[in-house]
Amino acid sequence: QVQLVESGGGLVQPGGSLRLSCAASGSIFRIYTMGWYRQAPGKQRELVARITSGGRPNYADSVKGRFTISRDNAGNTVFLQMNSLKPEDTAVYYCYAYSGNDYWGQGTQVTVSS
Repeated sequence: QVQLVESGGGLVQPGGSLRLSCAASGSIFRIYTMGWYRQAPGKQRELVARITSGGRPNYADSVKGRFTISRDNAGNTVFLQMNSLKPEDTAVYYCYAYSGNDYWGQGTQVTVSS
């Protein structure tokens, strides 16, 4: 089993920044892909960004140029730097990891509002 613990959500004004973190622990042999998904009220969960074990990132078109995903050297912690936040970025953000199975964090609320 792999446990994912997220931190860094909160309330921010439009144009502001937040940094999300997600640390993996437990029965980790190797985590291949880590990433972030989000789900806004009344909408389906969608990919925000993900990064492979080799450090290759992939972004949703809606966040390209504003969000940056990264991983620590051990590969068990993933970060999401979110800049130029917009009200439409408001959602619960979920950390994701693939290590032979899919694992999800409990979610952290991000609210962008003036």
